[in-house]
Amino acid sequence: MSAEKIYIFDTTLRDGEQVPGCQLNTIEKIEVAKALEELGVDIIEAGFPISSPGDFNSVVEISKAVTRPTICALTRAVKKDIEVAGEALKFAKRGRIHTGIGTSYYHIHHKLKTTEDEIIRRAIEAVKYARNFVDDVEFYAEDAGRSDNVFLAKVTEAVIKAGATVINIPDTTGYCLPQMFGDKIKYLIDNVPNMDKAILATHCHNDLGMATANSISGVINGARQVEVTINGIGERAGNTSLEEVVMTLNSHKDLNFTTSIETKKIMKTSRMVSSLMNMPVQANKAIVGKNAFAHSSGIHQDGVIKNRENYEIIDPKDVGVSESEIILTARSGRAALKHRLELIGYEPINGELDGIYERFLELADSKKQINDSDLELLIDRNRKDSRSLKLDYLHISTGTAPETMATVRLDVDGELQSATASGNGPVDAAFNAIKQVVKRKLHLEEFLIQAITRGSDDIGKVHVQVNSNDTIYSGFSGNTNILTASVEAFIDAISKIK
Repeated sequence: MSAEKIYIFDTTLRDGEQVPGCQLNTIEKIEVAKALEELGVDIIEAGFPISSPGDFNSVVEISKAVTRPTICALTRAVKKDIEVAGEALKFAKRGRIHTGIGTSYYHIHHKLKTTEDEIIRRAIEAVKYARNFVDDVEFYAEDAGRSDNVFLAKVTEAVIKAGATVINIPDTTGYCLPQMFGDKIKYLIDNVPNMDKAILATHCHNDLGMATANSISGVINGARQVEVTINGIGERAGNTSLEEVVMTLNSHKDLNFTTSIETKKIMKTSRMVSSLMNMPVQANKAIVGKNAFAHSSGIHQDGVIKNRENYEIIDPKDVGVSESEIILTARSGRAALKHRLELIGYEPINGELDGIYERFLELADSKKQINDSDLELLIDRNRKDSRSLKLDYLHISTGTAPETMATVRLDVDGELQSATASGNGPVDAAFNAIKQVVKRKLHLEEFLIQAITRGSDDIGKVHVQVNSNDTIYSGFSGNTNILTASVEAFIDAISKIK
Protein backbone atom coordinates (compact mmCIF):
# COMPACT_ATOMS: atom_id res chain seq x y z
CA MET A 1 0.00 0.00 0.00
CA SER A 2 1.51 3.30 -1.10
CA ALA A 3 1.96 6.10 1.44
CA GLU A 4 -0.66 8.84 1.46
CA LYS A 5 0.46 12.36 0.54
CA ILE A 6 0.35 15.09 3.20
CA TYR A 7 0.45 18.58 1.70
CA ILE A 8 2.85 21.03 3.34
CA PHE A 9 1.50 24.58 3.48
CA ASP A 10 4.23 26.98 4.58
CA THR A 11 3.21 30.28 6.15
CA THR A 12 6.67 31.53 7.16
CA LEU A 13 6.18 34.60 4.95
CA ARG A 14 2.76 35.42 6.41
CA ASP A 15 2.15 34.09 9.91
CA GLY A 16 5.85 33.69 10.63
CA GLU A 17 6.63 37.24 9.58
CA GLN A 18 4.12 38.62 12.09
CA VAL A 19 6.73 38.20 14.83
CA PRO A 20 7.89 41.67 15.96
CA GLY A 21 11.27 42.51 14.46
CA CYS A 22 11.17 39.74 11.84
CA GLN A 23 9.80 41.69 8.89
CA LEU A 24 11.43 41.10 5.50
CA ASN A 25 11.60 43.30 2.43
CA THR A 26 10.36 42.03 -0.93
CA ILE A 27 13.79 40.87 -2.12
CA GLU A 28 14.30 38.87 1.06
CA LYS A 29 10.82 37.35 0.78
CA ILE A 30 11.55 36.21 -2.76
CA GLU A 31 14.78 34.62 -1.53
CA VAL A 32 12.90 32.70 1.16
CA ALA A 33 10.13 31.73 -1.29
CA LYS A 34 12.68 30.27 -3.70
CA ALA A 35 14.27 28.34 -0.86
CA LEU A 36 10.84 26.99 0.12
CA GLU A 37 10.24 25.94 -3.48
CA GLU A 38 13.60 24.15 -3.51
CA LEU A 39 12.74 22.53 -0.18
CA GLY A 40 9.60 21.09 -1.77
CA VAL A 41 6.70 22.79 0.02
CA ASP A 42 3.36 22.43 -1.79
CA ILE A 43 1.77 25.78 -0.89
CA ILE A 44 3.44 29.07 0.06
CA GLU A 45 1.29 31.61 1.89
CA ALA A 46 3.02 34.70 0.54
CA GLY A 47 1.24 37.42 2.50
CA PHE A 48 -1.88 39.39 3.41
CA PRO A 49 -2.16 41.70 0.37
CA ILE A 50 -4.61 44.27 1.73
CA SER A 51 -2.58 44.82 4.91
CA SER A 52 0.02 47.05 3.19
CA PRO A 53 1.42 48.02 -0.24
CA GLY A 54 4.58 46.11 0.68
CA ASP A 55 2.67 42.90 1.37
CA PHE A 56 0.69 43.31 -1.86
CA ASN A 57 3.88 43.79 -3.87
CA SER A 58 5.54 40.80 -2.21
CA VAL A 59 2.68 38.50 -3.21
CA VAL A 60 2.91 39.83 -6.78
CA GLU A 61 6.67 39.34 -7.04
CA ILE A 62 6.66 35.92 -5.36
CA SER A 63 3.96 34.85 -7.81
CA LYS A 64 6.31 35.79 -10.64
CA ALA A 65 9.44 34.27 -9.10
CA VAL A 66 8.10 30.89 -7.97
CA THR A 67 6.49 28.40 -10.34
CA ARG A 68 5.98 24.97 -8.75
CA PRO A 69 4.16 25.63 -5.42
CA THR A 70 0.68 27.08 -5.16
CA ILE A 71 0.87 30.73 -4.06
CA CYS A 72 -1.68 31.65 -1.43
CA ALA A 73 -2.88 35.06 -0.24
CA LEU A 74 -4.74 35.65 3.03
CA THR A 75 -7.93 37.69 3.38
CA ARG A 76 -10.70 38.33 5.83
CA ALA A 77 -14.28 37.50 4.81
CA VAL A 78 -14.45 40.97 3.26
CA LYS A 79 -15.03 41.66 -0.43
CA LYS A 80 -12.33 44.33 -0.71
CA ASP A 81 -9.76 41.99 0.88
CA ILE A 82 -10.66 39.30 -1.63
CA GLU A 83 -10.50 41.67 -4.62
CA VAL A 84 -7.02 42.86 -3.61
CA ALA A 85 -5.83 39.27 -3.08
CA GLY A 86 -7.16 38.28 -6.51
CA GLU A 87 -5.26 41.18 -8.08
CA ALA A 88 -2.04 40.26 -6.24
CA LEU A 89 -2.27 36.66 -7.46
CA LYS A 90 -2.82 37.45 -11.15
CA PHE A 91 0.73 36.30 -12.06
CA ALA A 92 0.62 33.07 -10.03
CA LYS A 93 0.77 29.81 -12.00
CA ARG A 94 -1.45 28.34 -9.32
CA GLY A 95 -3.15 30.85 -7.04
CA ARG A 96 -5.18 30.28 -3.89
CA ILE A 97 -7.22 32.73 -1.83
CA HIS A 98 -7.33 31.92 1.88
CA THR A 99 -10.38 33.56 3.38
CA GLY A 100 -12.30 32.98 6.58
CA ILE A 101 -13.94 34.17 9.76
CA GLY A 102 -14.07 33.36 13.47
CA THR A 103 -16.29 30.48 14.56
CA SER A 104 -15.76 30.21 18.33
CA TYR A 105 -18.09 31.64 20.96
CA TYR A 106 -15.42 34.21 21.84
CA HIS A 107 -15.04 35.43 18.25
CA ILE A 108 -18.71 35.38 17.38
CA HIS A 109 -19.99 37.16 20.48
CA HIS A 110 -17.04 39.20 21.73
CA LYS A 111 -14.89 39.99 18.69
CA LEU A 112 -17.44 40.16 15.83
CA LYS A 113 -20.52 40.78 18.02
CA THR A 114 -22.79 38.85 15.68
CA THR A 115 -24.73 35.57 15.44
CA GLU A 116 -24.03 32.04 14.26
CA ASP A 117 -26.37 32.45 11.28
CA GLU A 118 -24.60 35.63 10.23
CA ILE A 119 -21.22 33.89 10.45
CA ILE A 120 -22.43 31.17 8.08
CA ARG A 121 -23.87 33.74 5.69
CA ARG A 122 -20.64 35.76 5.57
CA ALA A 123 -18.53 32.62 5.19
CA ILE A 124 -20.57 31.42 2.19
CA GLU A 125 -20.51 34.86 0.59
CA ALA A 126 -16.72 35.14 0.99
CA VAL A 127 -16.02 31.74 -0.54
CA LYS A 128 -18.36 32.34 -3.47
CA TYR A 129 -16.81 35.73 -4.15
CA ALA A 130 -13.28 34.34 -3.98
CA ARG A 131 -14.18 31.72 -6.60
CA ASN A 132 -14.61 34.61 -9.07
CA PHE A 133 -10.83 35.14 -8.91
CA VAL A 134 -9.36 31.65 -8.38
CA ASP A 135 -10.49 28.05 -8.59
CA ASP A 136 -8.68 27.13 -5.38
CA VAL A 137 -10.24 28.66 -2.26
CA GLU A 138 -9.24 27.77 1.28
CA PHE A 139 -11.57 28.67 4.13
CA TYR A 140 -10.28 29.14 7.69
CA ALA A 141 -12.54 28.84 10.72
CA GLU A 142 -10.61 31.10 13.06
CA ASP A 143 -10.31 29.79 16.63
CA ALA A 144 -11.69 26.42 15.51
CA GLY A 145 -9.77 24.86 18.38
CA ARG A 146 -12.26 26.41 20.81
CA SER A 147 -15.27 26.22 18.48
CA ASP A 148 -18.29 24.02 19.09
CA ASN A 149 -17.91 20.95 16.87
CA VAL A 150 -21.57 20.86 15.79
CA PHE A 151 -21.47 24.49 14.63
CA LEU A 152 -18.05 23.97 13.05
CA ALA A 153 -19.48 21.08 11.02
CA LYS A 154 -22.36 23.30 9.81
CA VAL A 155 -19.93 26.00 8.66
CA THR A 156 -17.70 23.44 6.98
CA GLU A 157 -20.57 21.85 5.05
CA ALA A 158 -21.81 25.27 3.94
CA VAL A 159 -18.48 26.59 2.64
CA ILE A 160 -17.68 23.37 0.81
CA LYS A 161 -21.06 23.64 -0.92
CA ALA A 162 -20.12 27.26 -1.77
CA GLY A 163 -16.91 26.12 -3.48
CA ALA A 164 -14.16 25.83 -0.84
CA THR A 165 -11.49 23.29 -1.80
CA VAL A 166 -9.60 23.30 1.50
CA ILE A 167 -10.96 23.70 5.03
CA ASN A 168 -8.47 25.03 7.55
CA ILE A 169 -9.10 24.11 11.20
CA PRO A 170 -6.83 26.45 13.17
CA ASP A 171 -6.03 26.00 16.84
CA THR A 172 -5.53 29.76 16.85
CA THR A 173 -4.76 30.08 20.55
CA GLY A 174 -2.87 26.81 20.95
CA TYR A 175 -5.53 25.65 23.42
CA CYS A 176 -6.17 22.09 22.30
CA LEU A 177 -4.71 18.86 23.62
CA PRO A 178 -3.70 16.32 20.93
CA GLN A 179 -6.61 13.98 21.66
CA MET A 180 -9.04 16.92 21.65
CA PHE A 181 -7.76 18.25 18.34
CA GLY A 182 -7.68 14.82 16.72
CA ASP A 183 -11.26 14.19 17.83
CA LYS A 184 -12.32 17.52 16.30
CA ILE A 185 -10.85 16.52 12.91
CA LYS A 186 -12.46 13.06 13.12
CA TYR A 187 -15.82 14.63 14.02
CA LEU A 188 -15.72 16.70 10.84
CA ILE A 189 -14.71 13.70 8.73
CA ASP A 190 -17.61 11.68 10.17
CA ASN A 191 -20.30 14.39 10.31
CA VAL A 192 -19.84 16.66 7.27
CA PRO A 193 -21.69 14.96 4.37
CA ASN A 194 -19.62 16.62 1.61
CA MET A 195 -16.24 16.42 3.43
CA ASP A 196 -14.90 14.20 0.63
CA LYS A 197 -15.03 17.20 -1.72
CA ALA A 198 -12.40 19.20 0.21
CA ILE A 199 -9.12 18.73 2.04
CA LEU A 200 -8.98 19.27 5.80
CA ALA A 201 -6.00 21.30 7.01
CA THR A 202 -4.44 21.89 10.41
CA HIS A 203 -3.02 25.23 11.53
CA CYS A 204 -1.80 24.87 15.10
CA HIS A 205 -0.16 27.39 17.38
CA ASN A 206 2.32 26.52 20.10
CA ASP A 207 1.04 28.43 23.15
CA LEU A 208 1.06 25.26 25.26
CA GLY A 209 3.94 23.63 23.37
CA MET A 210 1.69 21.15 21.53
CA ALA A 211 1.52 22.54 18.00
CA THR A 212 3.37 19.61 16.42
CA ALA A 213 1.57 16.99 18.51
CA ASN A 214 -1.80 18.51 17.62
CA SER A 215 -0.91 18.65 13.92
CA ILE A 216 0.17 15.00 13.86
CA SER A 217 -2.99 14.02 15.72
CA GLY A 218 -4.95 15.92 13.09
CA VAL A 219 -3.21 14.03 10.28
CA ILE A 220 -3.81 10.66 11.94
CA ASN A 221 -7.51 11.53 12.17
CA GLY A 222 -7.97 12.65 8.58
CA ALA A 223 -6.32 16.02 7.86
CA ARG A 224 -4.24 15.97 4.69
CA GLN A 225 -2.70 19.45 4.75
CA VAL A 226 -0.49 20.77 7.55
CA GLU A 227 0.20 24.49 7.90
CA VAL A 228 3.68 25.17 9.24
CA THR A 229 6.58 27.61 9.44
CA ILE A 230 10.34 27.13 9.25
CA ASN A 231 11.82 26.88 12.77
CA GLY A 232 8.28 27.11 14.17
CA ILE A 233 8.35 30.91 14.09
CA GLY A 234 5.10 32.83 14.43
CA GLU A 235 3.04 35.02 16.71
CA ARG A 236 3.37 34.56 20.48
CA ALA A 237 4.89 31.08 21.05
CA GLY A 238 4.99 30.35 17.34
CA ASN A 239 3.43 27.97 14.82
CA THR A 240 3.80 24.31 14.03
CA SER A 241 7.37 23.64 12.94
CA LEU A 242 7.78 22.32 9.38
CA GLU A 243 10.87 20.30 10.25
CA GLU A 244 9.21 18.63 13.24
CA VAL A 245 6.12 17.54 11.32
CA VAL A 246 8.04 16.28 8.31
CA MET A 247 10.61 14.34 10.31
CA THR A 248 7.92 12.90 12.60
CA LEU A 249 6.10 11.51 9.57
CA ASN A 250 9.42 10.25 8.14
CA SER A 251 10.40 8.59 11.40
CA HIS A 252 7.05 6.85 11.89
CA LYS A 253 6.83 4.85 8.66
CA ASP A 254 4.00 2.83 10.21
CA LEU A 255 1.71 5.85 9.83
CA ASN A 256 2.14 5.44 6.04
CA PHE A 257 2.28 9.15 5.17
CA THR A 258 4.69 10.96 2.89
CA THR A 259 5.51 14.56 1.93
CA SER A 260 7.30 16.24 -0.97
CA ILE A 261 9.93 17.82 1.30
CA GLU A 262 13.60 17.36 0.36
CA THR A 263 14.66 16.78 3.94
CA LYS A 264 18.39 17.19 3.29
CA LYS A 265 17.69 20.87 2.61
CA ILE A 266 15.98 21.46 5.96
CA MET A 267 19.03 22.75 7.84
CA LYS A 268 20.08 25.07 5.01
CA THR A 269 16.59 26.60 4.86
CA SER A 270 16.41 26.87 8.65
CA ARG A 271 19.64 28.83 8.79
CA MET A 272 18.58 31.15 5.97
CA VAL A 273 15.29 32.03 7.68
CA SER A 274 17.02 32.47 11.04
CA SER A 275 19.58 34.82 9.49
CA LEU A 276 17.20 36.91 7.36
CA MET A 277 14.64 37.28 10.14
CA ASN A 278 17.30 37.88 12.79
CA MET A 279 15.67 35.21 14.95
CA PRO A 280 18.18 32.74 16.44
CA VAL A 281 17.14 29.12 16.77
CA GLN A 282 17.27 27.90 20.38
CA ALA A 283 20.08 25.41 20.93
CA ASN A 284 17.79 22.56 22.02
CA LYS A 285 15.22 23.09 19.23
CA ALA A 286 14.19 19.74 17.73
CA ILE A 287 15.80 18.89 14.37
CA VAL A 288 17.50 22.25 13.66
CA GLY A 289 18.92 23.35 17.03
CA LYS A 290 22.71 23.24 17.33
CA ASN A 291 22.41 20.58 20.04
CA ALA A 292 19.89 18.41 18.18
CA PHE A 293 22.62 15.92 17.21
CA ALA A 294 25.20 16.76 19.88
CA HIS A 295 26.13 14.38 22.69
CA SER A 296 28.05 15.29 25.84
CA SER A 297 27.12 12.56 28.31
CA GLY A 298 29.75 9.82 28.44
CA ILE A 299 27.11 7.06 28.36
CA HIS A 300 25.38 8.58 25.33
CA GLN A 301 28.68 9.24 23.55
CA ASP A 302 29.80 5.65 23.97
CA GLY A 303 26.44 4.43 22.66
CA VAL A 304 26.47 6.73 19.62
CA ILE A 305 30.06 5.82 18.73
CA LYS A 306 29.13 2.12 18.81
CA ASN A 307 25.90 2.61 16.86
CA ARG A 308 24.28 5.96 16.07
CA GLU A 309 20.78 4.53 16.47
CA ASN A 310 21.40 3.83 20.14
CA TYR A 311 20.56 7.48 20.85
CA GLU A 312 19.47 9.02 17.52
CA ILE A 313 16.20 8.27 15.77
CA ILE A 314 17.12 10.55 12.85
CA ASP A 315 20.29 10.32 10.78
CA PRO A 316 21.65 13.90 10.87
CA LYS A 317 22.54 13.60 7.17
CA ASP A 318 18.83 13.26 6.41
CA VAL A 319 18.25 16.89 7.46
CA GLY A 320 21.46 18.32 6.01
CA VAL A 321 23.77 17.98 9.03
CA SER A 322 27.09 16.35 8.16
CA GLU A 323 27.33 14.15 11.26
CA SER A 324 26.55 13.76 14.94
CA GLU A 325 28.75 15.83 17.22
CA ILE A 326 30.59 14.43 20.20
CA ILE A 327 30.97 17.34 22.63
CA LEU A 328 33.84 16.83 25.05
CA THR A 329 33.06 17.97 28.59
CA ALA A 330 33.88 16.78 32.10
CA ARG A 331 31.08 14.21 31.65
CA SER A 332 32.75 12.58 28.65
CA GLY A 333 34.40 9.17 28.95
CA ARG A 334 37.52 7.61 27.46
CA ALA A 335 35.62 6.28 24.43
CA ALA A 336 34.56 9.79 23.39
CA LEU A 337 38.04 11.20 23.98
CA LYS A 338 39.67 8.43 21.95
CA HIS A 339 37.12 8.97 19.17
CA ARG A 340 37.87 12.70 18.95
CA LEU A 341 41.63 12.12 19.11
CA GLU A 342 41.36 9.74 16.16
CA LEU A 343 39.31 12.32 14.23
CA ILE A 344 42.19 14.81 14.50
CA GLY A 345 44.66 12.14 13.37
CA TYR A 346 46.12 10.97 16.68
CA GLU A 347 45.91 7.38 17.88
CA PRO A 348 47.07 6.84 21.48
CA ILE A 349 49.42 3.87 22.04
CA ASN A 350 50.81 1.92 24.98
CA GLY A 351 48.44 3.24 27.62
CA GLU A 352 48.96 6.83 26.46
CA LEU A 353 45.19 7.42 26.56
CA ASP A 354 45.14 7.20 30.36
CA GLY A 355 47.60 10.06 30.75
CA ILE A 356 45.80 12.22 28.22
CA TYR A 357 42.45 11.44 29.87
CA GLU A 358 43.70 12.53 33.30
CA ARG A 359 44.86 15.86 31.89
CA PHE A 360 41.64 16.09 29.89
CA LEU A 361 39.53 15.85 33.07
CA GLU A 362 41.65 18.50 34.77
CA LEU A 363 41.16 20.86 31.84
CA ALA A 364 37.46 19.97 31.46
CA ASP A 365 36.86 20.97 35.09
CA SER A 366 38.13 24.47 34.32
CA LYS A 367 36.59 24.76 30.83
CA LYS A 368 32.99 24.16 29.84
CA GLN A 369 33.87 22.48 26.57
CA ILE A 370 37.05 20.99 25.07
CA ASN A 371 37.77 21.66 21.40
CA ASP A 372 40.32 20.23 18.97
CA SER A 373 42.91 22.91 19.72
CA ASP A 374 42.68 21.97 23.39
CA LEU A 375 43.21 18.31 22.50
CA GLU A 376 46.34 19.12 20.53
CA LEU A 377 47.75 20.83 23.60
CA LEU A 378 46.83 17.87 25.78
CA ILE A 379 48.66 15.55 23.39
CA ASP A 380 51.69 17.80 23.51
CA ARG A 381 51.62 17.97 27.31
CA ASN A 382 51.32 14.21 27.52
CA ARG A 383 54.44 13.84 25.38
CA LYS A 384 56.28 16.30 27.62
CA ASP A 385 55.53 14.06 30.62
CA SER A 386 58.14 11.65 29.33
CA ARG A 387 60.86 14.32 29.39
CA SER A 388 63.49 14.53 32.11
CA LEU A 389 62.47 18.09 33.15
CA LYS A 390 58.87 18.71 34.30
CA LEU A 391 57.02 21.24 36.43
CA ASP A 392 55.85 19.73 39.73
CA TYR A 393 54.79 22.83 41.73
CA LEU A 394 54.44 26.57 41.22
CA HIS A 395 53.58 29.25 43.77
CA ILE A 396 53.53 33.02 43.16
CA SER A 397 53.49 35.62 45.95
CA THR A 398 52.52 39.19 45.16
CA GLY A 399 51.68 42.16 47.34
CA THR A 400 52.74 45.73 47.98
CA ALA A 401 56.46 44.90 47.77
CA PRO A 402 58.25 46.13 44.62
CA GLU A 403 59.18 42.60 43.60
CA THR A 404 57.18 39.40 43.15
CA MET A 405 58.37 36.11 44.65
CA ALA A 406 58.02 32.74 42.94
CA THR A 407 58.70 29.23 44.18
CA VAL A 408 59.04 26.39 41.69
CA ARG A 409 59.63 22.71 42.18
CA LEU A 410 60.86 20.76 39.17
CA ASP A 411 61.10 17.05 38.53
CA VAL A 412 64.64 16.61 37.23
CA ASP A 413 65.19 13.00 36.14
CA GLY A 414 62.85 11.85 38.90
CA GLU A 415 64.39 14.04 41.60
CA LEU A 416 62.39 16.99 42.95
CA GLN A 417 64.37 20.25 43.19
CA SER A 418 63.02 23.60 44.44
CA ALA A 419 64.06 27.23 44.25
CA THR A 420 62.61 30.61 45.18
CA ALA A 421 63.44 33.83 43.39
CA SER A 422 62.21 37.38 42.97
CA GLY A 423 61.49 39.21 39.77
CA ASN A 424 59.81 42.09 38.06
CA GLY A 425 56.40 40.40 37.93
CA PRO A 426 55.25 36.78 38.37
CA VAL A 427 56.60 35.44 35.06
CA ASP A 428 60.05 36.98 35.55
CA ALA A 429 60.20 35.67 39.14
CA ALA A 430 59.22 32.15 38.07
CA PHE A 431 61.76 32.12 35.24
CA ASN A 432 64.49 33.25 37.66
CA ALA A 433 63.61 30.43 40.04
CA ILE A 434 63.81 27.89 37.21
CA LYS A 435 67.26 29.21 36.21
CA GLN A 436 68.42 28.56 39.75
CA VAL A 437 67.27 24.92 39.56
CA VAL A 438 68.76 24.13 36.13
CA LYS A 439 71.95 26.17 36.82
CA ARG A 440 72.26 27.40 33.26
CA LYS A 441 72.97 30.79 31.79
CA LEU A 442 69.80 31.56 29.85
CA HIS A 443 68.49 34.63 28.07
CA LEU A 444 64.84 35.02 27.13
CA GLU A 445 64.71 36.15 23.51
CA GLU A 446 60.96 36.10 22.91
CA PHE A 447 57.81 35.74 24.97
CA LEU A 448 54.40 35.64 23.22
CA ILE A 449 50.94 34.98 24.66
CA GLN A 450 48.01 34.11 22.39
CA ALA A 451 44.41 33.19 23.24
CA ILE A 452 43.29 30.19 21.20
CA THR A 453 39.71 29.89 22.44
CA ARG A 454 37.03 32.38 23.40
CA GLY A 455 35.33 33.21 26.65
CA SER A 456 36.25 33.64 30.29
CA ASP A 457 37.70 30.13 30.36
CA ASP A 458 40.12 30.76 27.48
CA ILE A 459 43.20 28.67 27.05
CA GLY A 460 46.26 30.85 26.65
CA LYS A 461 49.02 29.56 24.40
CA VAL A 462 52.53 30.78 25.22
CA HIS A 463 55.54 30.71 22.88
CA VAL A 464 59.05 31.42 24.18
CA GLN A 465 62.53 31.49 22.67
CA VAL A 466 65.52 30.93 24.95
CA ASN A 467 69.16 31.66 24.08
CA SER A 468 71.76 29.26 25.56
CA ASN A 469 75.36 29.55 24.35
CA ASP A 470 74.21 31.46 21.24
CA THR A 471 71.71 28.76 20.28
CA ILE A 472 67.99 29.47 20.19
CA TYR A 473 65.56 26.93 21.65
CA SER A 474 61.79 27.25 21.27
CA GLY A 475 59.11 26.08 23.63
CA PHE A 476 55.35 26.39 23.94
CA SER A 477 52.49 25.35 26.17
CA GLY A 478 48.83 26.10 26.76
CA ASN A 479 46.76 26.32 29.90
CA THR A 480 43.74 28.14 31.31
CA ASN A 481 46.25 29.54 33.86
CA ILE A 482 48.51 31.80 31.82
CA LEU A 483 51.29 31.75 34.46
CA THR A 484 51.40 27.96 34.39
CA ALA A 485 51.42 28.02 30.58
CA SER A 486 54.33 30.50 30.64
CA VAL A 487 56.41 28.39 33.03
CA GLU A 488 55.71 25.17 31.12
CA ALA A 489 56.67 26.84 27.83
CA PHE A 490 59.95 28.03 29.39
CA ILE A 491 60.65 24.51 30.71
CA ASP A 492 59.76 23.05 27.29
CA ALA A 493 62.45 25.20 25.67
CA ILE A 494 65.06 24.38 28.33
CA SER A 495 64.39 20.64 28.08
CA LYS A 496 65.55 20.75 24.45
CA ILE A 497 69.02 22.01 25.41
CA LYS A 498 71.56 19.19 25.06
